[in-house]
Amino acid sequence: MFLRLGDVEIWRILESIDPFLEPHKFFPGMGEDALEFLRREVPRQLCPRTGKVLIPIQGFLLKTGRHNILIDACVGNDKTCRVKLWNKRSDGRFMAGLQAVGVTPEDVDYVMCTHLHLDHVGWNTRLEDGRWVPTFPNAKYIFPKEDHAHYGADPDTFYQESILPVIAAGQAELVSADHCLGDAVSLIPTPGHTPGHMSVRVSSPEGSVIISGDAIHSPVQCLRPDWHFVYDLDGAQAEKSRRALLELVCETPVRLIGSHFPLPSIGYVTGNSAGFGWREA
Repeated sequence: MFLRLGDVEIWRILESIDPFLEPHKFFPGMGEDALEFLRREVPRQLCPRTGKVLIPIQGFLLKTGRHNILIDACVGNDKTCRVKLWNKRSDGRFMAGLQAVGVTPEDVDYVMCTHLHLDHVGWNTRLEDGRWVPTFPNAKYIFPKEDHAHYGADPDTFYQESILPVIAAGQAELVSADHCLGDAVSLIPTPGHTPGHMSVRVSSPEGSVIISGDAIHSPVQCLRPDWHFVYDLDGAQAEKSRRALLELVCETPVRLIGSHFPLPSIGYVTGNSAGFGWREA
Protein backbone atom coordinates (compact mmCIF):
# COMPACT_ATOMS: atom_id res chain seq x y z
CA MET A 1 0.00 0.00 0.00
CA PHE A 2 1.22 3.48 -0.88
CA LEU A 3 -0.66 5.36 1.84
CA ARG A 4 -3.55 4.94 4.28
CA LEU A 5 -5.77 7.80 5.42
CA GLY A 6 -8.14 6.37 8.00
CA ASP A 7 -10.37 3.96 6.12
CA VAL A 8 -9.09 5.11 2.72
CA GLU A 9 -6.32 3.12 1.10
CA ILE A 10 -4.24 4.69 -1.68
CA TRP A 11 -2.35 2.36 -4.01
CA ARG A 12 0.15 3.39 -6.66
CA ILE A 13 -0.46 1.84 -10.10
CA LEU A 14 2.83 2.41 -11.92
CA GLU A 15 2.94 1.99 -15.68
CA SER A 16 6.45 3.16 -16.58
CA ILE A 17 9.41 5.41 -15.79
CA ASP A 18 11.15 6.67 -18.90
CA PRO A 19 13.42 9.52 -20.04
CA PHE A 20 11.08 12.01 -21.69
CA LEU A 21 12.71 15.26 -22.86
CA GLU A 22 15.93 17.21 -22.45
CA PRO A 23 15.58 19.63 -19.49
CA HIS A 24 15.53 22.79 -21.64
CA LYS A 25 12.75 21.33 -23.77
CA PHE A 26 10.83 20.08 -20.72
CA PHE A 27 11.05 23.51 -19.04
CA PRO A 28 11.59 25.96 -21.93
CA GLY A 29 11.70 28.95 -19.57
CA MET A 30 14.36 27.61 -17.24
CA GLY A 31 17.32 29.44 -18.80
CA GLU A 32 20.70 28.09 -19.85
CA ASP A 33 22.25 28.64 -16.42
CA ALA A 34 19.56 26.64 -14.57
CA LEU A 35 20.58 23.10 -15.53
CA GLU A 36 23.01 22.79 -12.63
CA PHE A 37 20.27 24.02 -10.28
CA LEU A 38 18.00 21.22 -11.52
CA ARG A 39 20.79 18.64 -11.18
CA ARG A 40 21.48 19.76 -7.61
CA GLU A 41 17.88 20.02 -6.40
CA VAL A 42 16.26 17.01 -8.11
CA PRO A 43 19.09 14.69 -9.23
CA ARG A 44 16.87 11.60 -9.43
CA GLN A 45 14.69 13.24 -12.09
CA LEU A 46 17.53 13.24 -14.61
CA CYS A 47 18.42 10.07 -16.48
CA PRO A 48 22.16 9.40 -15.95
CA ARG A 49 22.41 7.78 -19.38
CA THR A 50 20.55 10.28 -21.59
CA GLY A 51 20.44 13.44 -19.45
CA LYS A 52 16.71 13.67 -20.13
CA VAL A 53 14.02 14.32 -17.52
CA LEU A 54 12.66 11.06 -16.13
CA ILE A 55 8.94 10.95 -15.46
CA PRO A 56 6.88 8.20 -13.88
CA ILE A 57 3.58 7.48 -15.58
CA GLN A 58 1.31 6.38 -12.76
CA GLY A 59 -2.26 6.34 -11.58
CA PHE A 60 -3.59 5.94 -8.06
CA LEU A 61 -6.29 3.57 -6.90
CA LEU A 62 -8.38 4.69 -3.94
CA LYS A 63 -10.19 2.09 -1.88
CA THR A 64 -12.68 4.02 0.24
CA GLY A 65 -14.60 1.10 1.73
CA ARG A 66 -17.52 1.91 -0.58
CA HIS A 67 -15.84 2.45 -3.92
CA ASN A 68 -12.75 1.69 -5.94
CA ILE A 69 -11.68 4.92 -7.62
CA LEU A 70 -8.91 5.12 -10.21
CA ILE A 71 -7.22 8.51 -10.48
CA ASP A 72 -5.78 8.81 -14.01
CA ALA A 73 -5.45 5.98 -16.49
CA CYS A 74 -1.89 6.43 -17.85
CA VAL A 75 -0.95 5.73 -21.48
CA GLY A 76 -2.56 2.35 -22.14
CA ASN A 77 -1.82 -0.25 -24.78
CA ASP A 78 -2.14 -0.03 -28.56
CA LYS A 79 -2.68 3.73 -28.48
CA THR A 80 -1.57 6.10 -31.21
CA CYS A 81 0.79 8.58 -29.53
CA ARG A 82 2.99 11.35 -30.89
CA VAL A 83 5.48 10.40 -28.16
CA LYS A 84 7.45 7.55 -29.73
CA LEU A 85 8.13 5.62 -26.53
CA TRP A 86 4.37 5.49 -25.80
CA ASN A 87 3.18 4.71 -29.31
CA LYS A 88 1.47 1.32 -29.73
CA ARG A 89 2.63 0.06 -26.35
CA SER A 90 2.02 -3.55 -25.42
CA ASP A 91 2.76 -3.89 -21.75
CA GLY A 92 1.09 -5.68 -18.84
CA ARG A 93 2.48 -3.66 -15.97
CA PHE A 94 -0.54 -1.41 -15.36
CA MET A 95 -3.06 -4.25 -15.30
CA ALA A 96 -0.69 -6.34 -13.19
CA GLY A 97 -0.60 -3.44 -10.72
CA LEU A 98 -4.38 -3.49 -10.42
CA GLN A 99 -4.37 -7.25 -10.02
CA ALA A 100 -1.72 -7.02 -7.31
CA VAL A 101 -4.06 -4.95 -5.13
CA GLY A 102 -6.94 -7.34 -5.68
CA VAL A 103 -8.90 -5.25 -8.18
CA THR A 104 -10.18 -6.30 -11.60
CA PRO A 105 -11.42 -3.87 -14.27
CA GLU A 106 -14.96 -4.91 -13.34
CA ASP A 107 -14.33 -3.83 -9.73
CA VAL A 108 -13.53 -0.19 -10.57
CA ASP A 109 -16.49 2.10 -9.74
CA TYR A 110 -15.07 5.44 -10.89
CA VAL A 111 -12.27 6.62 -13.16
CA MET A 112 -11.38 10.24 -12.43
CA CYS A 113 -9.17 11.92 -15.04
CA THR A 114 -7.38 15.01 -13.74
CA HIS A 115 -7.31 16.20 -17.36
CA LEU A 116 -7.70 14.81 -20.85
CA HIS A 117 -4.13 14.32 -22.03
CA LEU A 118 -3.03 11.06 -23.59
CA ASP A 119 -0.84 9.92 -20.65
CA HIS A 120 -3.75 10.25 -18.22
CA VAL A 121 -6.57 8.67 -20.23
CA GLY A 122 -5.00 5.73 -22.10
CA TRP A 123 -6.41 2.84 -20.08
CA ASN A 124 -9.88 4.40 -20.28
CA THR A 125 -10.32 2.05 -23.23
CA ARG A 126 -8.85 -1.14 -24.65
CA LEU A 127 -8.81 -2.61 -28.12
CA GLU A 128 -11.26 -5.50 -28.52
CA ASP A 129 -11.84 -7.11 -31.94
CA GLY A 130 -10.65 -3.93 -33.62
CA ARG A 131 -12.92 -1.64 -31.56
CA TRP A 132 -12.13 0.65 -28.67
CA VAL A 133 -14.30 -0.24 -25.67
CA PRO A 134 -14.27 1.00 -22.05
CA THR A 135 -11.69 -0.95 -20.04
CA PHE A 136 -13.75 -0.59 -16.87
CA PRO A 137 -17.23 -1.75 -17.86
CA ASN A 138 -18.98 -0.86 -14.60
CA ALA A 139 -17.28 2.46 -13.97
CA LYS A 140 -18.51 6.01 -14.27
CA TYR A 141 -15.76 8.10 -15.90
CA ILE A 142 -15.33 11.62 -14.50
CA PHE A 143 -14.04 14.09 -17.12
CA PRO A 144 -13.45 17.87 -16.76
CA LYS A 145 -16.14 19.50 -18.85
CA GLU A 146 -13.85 22.37 -19.91
CA ASP A 147 -11.34 19.87 -21.31
CA HIS A 148 -14.09 18.06 -23.18
CA ALA A 149 -15.27 21.34 -24.70
CA HIS A 150 -11.71 22.20 -25.78
CA TYR A 151 -10.42 18.87 -27.09
CA GLY A 152 -13.79 17.57 -28.21
CA ALA A 153 -14.22 20.50 -30.61
CA ASP A 154 -11.60 18.98 -32.92
CA PRO A 155 -10.95 15.43 -31.66
CA ASP A 156 -7.38 14.24 -32.07
CA THR A 157 -6.53 10.55 -32.43
CA PHE A 158 -6.01 10.03 -28.70
CA TYR A 159 -9.41 11.59 -28.04
CA GLN A 160 -11.07 9.32 -30.56
CA GLU A 161 -9.38 6.28 -29.04
CA SER A 162 -9.61 7.03 -25.31
CA ILE A 163 -12.50 9.47 -24.71
CA LEU A 164 -15.19 9.21 -27.36
CA PRO A 165 -15.79 5.45 -26.87
CA VAL A 166 -16.50 6.11 -23.18
CA ILE A 167 -18.97 8.86 -24.06
CA ALA A 168 -20.60 6.65 -26.69
CA ALA A 169 -21.03 3.90 -24.07
CA GLY A 170 -22.89 6.32 -21.78
CA GLN A 171 -20.27 5.99 -19.04
CA ALA A 172 -18.93 9.58 -19.01
CA GLU A 173 -19.87 12.33 -16.57
CA LEU A 174 -18.65 15.83 -17.39
CA VAL A 175 -17.99 17.81 -14.20
CA SER A 176 -16.62 21.11 -12.97
CA ALA A 177 -14.09 21.37 -10.17
CA ASP A 178 -16.72 21.74 -7.44
CA HIS A 179 -17.53 18.05 -7.87
CA CYS A 180 -17.25 15.70 -4.88
CA LEU A 181 -17.38 11.94 -4.68
CA GLY A 182 -18.63 11.09 -1.22
CA ASP A 183 -16.91 12.52 1.82
CA ALA A 184 -13.44 11.36 0.89
CA VAL A 185 -12.75 12.72 -2.59
CA SER A 186 -13.11 16.26 -3.92
CA LEU A 187 -11.60 18.29 -6.74
CA ILE A 188 -9.48 21.46 -6.80
CA PRO A 189 -9.48 23.65 -9.92
CA THR A 190 -5.92 23.97 -11.25
CA PRO A 191 -6.37 25.14 -14.85
CA GLY A 192 -3.57 26.15 -17.18
CA HIS A 193 -1.97 22.89 -18.20
CA THR A 194 -5.37 22.25 -19.76
CA PRO A 195 -8.50 24.44 -19.53
CA GLY A 196 -10.26 22.20 -17.02
CA HIS A 197 -7.34 20.62 -15.17
CA MET A 198 -8.27 19.41 -11.69
CA SER A 199 -6.17 18.19 -8.79
CA VAL A 200 -7.71 15.66 -6.39
CA ARG A 201 -8.01 15.99 -2.62
CA VAL A 202 -8.41 12.82 -0.57
CA SER A 203 -9.59 13.54 2.97
CA SER A 204 -10.28 11.65 6.16
CA PRO A 205 -10.36 12.55 9.88
CA GLU A 206 -6.77 11.28 10.00
CA GLY A 207 -5.47 13.71 7.39
CA SER A 208 -5.49 14.79 3.76
CA VAL A 209 -3.43 14.37 0.64
CA ILE A 210 -3.61 16.13 -2.72
CA ILE A 211 -2.80 14.40 -6.00
CA SER A 212 -1.45 17.11 -8.26
CA GLY A 213 -2.01 15.66 -11.72
CA ASP A 214 -0.08 17.93 -14.08
CA ALA A 215 -0.50 21.14 -12.11
CA ILE A 216 3.12 20.57 -11.15
CA HIS A 217 5.54 18.21 -12.89
CA SER A 218 8.64 18.24 -10.72
CA PRO A 219 9.74 19.09 -7.17
CA VAL A 220 11.97 21.76 -8.72
CA GLN A 221 8.81 23.73 -9.52
CA CYS A 222 8.26 24.15 -5.79
CA LEU A 223 11.42 26.23 -5.80
CA ARG A 224 10.77 27.70 -9.25
CA PRO A 225 6.99 27.80 -9.83
CA ASP A 226 7.66 30.14 -12.78
CA TRP A 227 9.16 27.25 -14.76
CA HIS A 228 6.33 26.09 -16.95
CA PHE A 229 6.10 22.71 -18.68
CA VAL A 230 6.38 22.71 -22.46
CA TYR A 231 2.88 21.27 -22.95
CA ASP A 232 1.09 23.71 -20.64
CA LEU A 233 -1.65 25.15 -22.80
CA ASP A 234 -1.60 28.45 -20.90
CA GLY A 235 1.73 28.88 -19.12
CA ALA A 236 0.72 32.00 -17.18
CA GLN A 237 -2.46 30.39 -15.89
CA ALA A 238 -0.59 27.17 -15.07
CA GLU A 239 1.87 29.17 -12.96
CA LYS A 240 -0.98 30.92 -11.16
CA SER A 241 -2.65 27.58 -10.38
CA ARG A 242 0.66 26.05 -9.31
CA ARG A 243 1.38 28.88 -6.88
CA ALA A 244 -2.15 28.65 -5.46
CA LEU A 245 -1.75 24.90 -4.94
CA LEU A 246 1.63 25.34 -3.25
CA GLU A 247 0.21 28.04 -0.98
CA LEU A 248 -2.71 25.79 -0.09
CA VAL A 249 -0.51 23.02 1.29
CA CYS A 250 2.58 24.99 2.35
CA GLU A 251 3.60 24.38 5.97
CA THR A 252 0.53 22.22 6.62
CA PRO A 253 0.20 18.50 7.39
CA VAL A 254 -1.32 17.98 3.92
CA ARG A 255 0.94 15.85 1.78
CA LEU A 256 1.30 16.48 -1.95
CA ILE A 257 1.56 13.60 -4.40
CA GLY A 258 3.22 14.73 -7.60
CA SER A 259 1.93 12.51 -10.38
CA HIS A 260 5.19 12.84 -12.36
CA PHE A 261 7.56 13.38 -9.41
CA PRO A 262 10.43 10.90 -8.94
CA LEU A 263 9.35 8.00 -6.73
CA PRO A 264 8.12 7.96 -3.99
CA SER A 265 6.40 11.08 -5.44
CA ILE A 266 5.07 12.32 -2.09
CA GLY A 267 6.15 14.99 0.36
CA TYR A 268 5.50 18.31 2.03
CA VAL A 269 5.70 21.84 0.66
CA THR A 270 7.77 24.08 2.91
CA GLY A 271 8.49 27.81 3.09
CA ASN A 272 5.99 30.49 2.11
CA SER A 273 4.75 32.44 -0.90
CA ALA A 274 8.07 34.31 -1.02
CA GLY A 275 9.89 31.03 -1.61
CA PHE A 276 8.63 27.44 -1.48
CA GLY A 277 10.59 24.27 -0.86
CA TRP A 278 10.07 20.52 -1.00
CA ARG A 279 10.62 17.87 1.67
CA GLU A 280 10.19 14.28 0.55
CA ALA A 281 8.05 12.13 2.84
